[in-house]
Amino acid sequence: MDASDAPIRTVLLEELGDRLSELRLCKPAAVERMRHSLEQHGQLTALMAFDDGDVLQLIDGFKRLRAAAKLGWRCVRVRVLAFDEAIATAVIVTLHDQRGLSELEEGWLVRSLCREHGLSQGAAGRLMRKHKSWICRRLLLVEGLDKVVQADVRLGLLSARSALAVAALPRGNQQQAAELVMGRGMTTRQAEALVRQLRELDSDEARAKQIAKWPETSARTTNDAKRARPRSDAEQLLSDVAALKRLAVRLEVHLLEKPIHLDSPEAARKALTDLAALLETLKAAIARALGLQDKADATLA
Repeated sequence: MDASDAPIRTVLLEELGDRLSELRLCKPAAVERMRHSLEQHGQLTALMAFDDGDVLQLIDGFKRLRAAAKLGWRCVRVRVLAFDEAIATAVIVTLHDQRGLSELEEGWLVRSLCREHGLSQGAAGRLMRKHKSWICRRLLLVEGLDKVVQADVRLGLLSARSALAVAALPRGNQQQAAELVMGRGMTTRQAEALVRQLRELDSDEARAKQIAKWPETSARTTNDAKRARPRSDAEQLLSDVAALKRLAVRLEVHLLEKPIHLDSPEAARKALTDLAALLETLKAAIARALGLQDKADATLA
């Protein structure tokens, strides 16, 4: 898996695929920091990719690719590795042994190898240079965590560490607990304390009732007084966007995994048709707002 001798090419951005980005977390703030770095220093290290026959699929450098696109770059330097997708997936772990992945990201990578590529846990461990018990723990973690909660982590609404705490609960209580953590702005420590108390209860129903009546003061910090001030327009916008993204993920999961079985199928069809029209209107409004912002930025520049 030594990539140091692999050739480096100059590649157009549209010739790069990011299919494996689904296995990684990429926070907007990190992309913005990378944008500033590229703007000031240029591209210091090559991205890594493998050739899947259609395009070059990235293995490492997702933030650099997104930052380069924001800067309007046409090309980046890419080190092309002679790997197939399974080996490329395993390489992501070895590339980040020093910088570190979250346990959730490690679980996504293990699940991809074992479920999508059909590797045994032992074979996945050999590729990742990890013990079979490490592979088993990561697989149990990610397959035991509710998909909607995982989507919240991908969207940046819930931290990976808080999701790990929630994963200790039965699946029937995970969404409720995650919503409470996000809604109250709990720290990871507070999320862990919540989970500890909930695990002492002996049924999903009892835990659901405890979550519903969880006291407001449980998540308060010394900054509560500051948070009590009226929200600015920008803060309200970000709050509304976060809420909409969360509902969109939940709806997408529902539509992808379950057929629509309602007493009135026509009512469901009409509701979804109306929603599609509303989303088109919202899309146009977003495009207009971004255009106005670009003009304002250009004027200031």
